[in-house]
Amino acid sequence: MAISPAQVFATLLSDTENGKRCWPERRGSKSPVPSPSPSAEREVQVSATAEVSAPPNRARVCVLVASRKEAAAAAKSSVSRRLEYIVQSVRAHGVREDCITVTKDFRRIENAYQMEAEVSVIFNDFSKMENCCNLLVEKLDSSVVVGSPQFYHTTEAVESIRRQACLRAVANSRRKAFEVCRLLGQTLGRPLIVREEEIKETEGLTSEAQAPDNTRPLTIQQQISNASVTVCSKVFVTFELKSKDNLKRNN
Repeated sequence: MAISPAQVFATLLSDTENGKRCWPERRGSKSPVPSPSPSAEREVQVSATAEVSAPPNRARVCVLVASRKEAAAAAKSSVSRRLEYIVQSVRAHGVREDCITVTKDFRRIENAYQMEAEVSVIFNDFSKMENCCNLLVEKLDSSVVVGSPQFYHTTEAVESIRRQACLRAVANSRRKAFEVCRLLGQTLGRPLIVREEEIKETEGLTSEAQAPDNTRPLTIQQQISNASVTVCSKVFVTFELKSKDNLKRNN
């Protein structure tokens, strides 16, 4: 991600003996040039960036089970047995009830009855997700279809990534301003203005996350990489600038 170079601006104005700023008088005017507010007279302005990347924190897996029989009861019974086993297996892997959604569809097709059920499961532990999916494939074989996981971020997770990026950018700006003040023989004061100027979000980490070719499906790690989110925050901060001499006089 291309980041524009940081900019640093510093304004240093000399003090009079009584602590007030001296400003030249305008030619032909009896009053001196109006001075800016005290907080804007001695300051250092810096811009800084920070980047935070995070993998998805949720995965949704859909498991489909179906049966077609001449008798309606037989179709329902066949699906119900497997459906019960699927739900029990999911619960055994620590998935809460509110993360399990079961939908059923029963219809007559030609001279037979067809029963379909879909179990949608949301996992927050990807290791348990893999173990659960592998178990269902092993025990139920071709009688069920276990879909590929769909990885994503919750709204709260995205907001947390944005906050982290902004806070790190502000911390970077303070470190940068401190170095500037040390170089100029000044002391860094309190922040006067903090403004987030830009925030960028991208999905996917690198091009390496892509499948080697179009004929092979993505691996779990590749899917996680593709669903990862990177947030870049740029901030502009103005700090008060204090001279070391003034600090010694105040002490």
